[in-house]
Amino acid sequence: MGLIRTLIELYILLLFVDVILSYLPQYRRNIWVVRIHKLANYTCAPVRRYLPNDLPFDFSPLIVVVILTILKALW
Repeated sequence: MGLIRTLIELYILLLFVDVILSYLPQYRRNIWVVRIHKLANYTCAPVRRYLPNDLPFDFSPLIVVVILTILKALW
C-alpha cells in the first residue's frame, strides 16, 4: 500500500477518534484530545462554513471522510 493511502487512512481514523471523543466531555481538557481536535478541525472547519448552521449534528467529519475515501480510490 502506498504512503499516501496510508496517510489518508490514518487521517480518517483520526477523524473517527475525534468524533468519539467529542461525546466524552470528561476528556475535553486533555492536551492530546485538544491536539486531535485541532488536527481534525484542519479539514472539517472549511466544510462547516458551507453547511447550514441549524443542522442537528455536525456532518462535516462524514463529508471529509467521503471526500478522502474518493481521493484514496482515485489515487
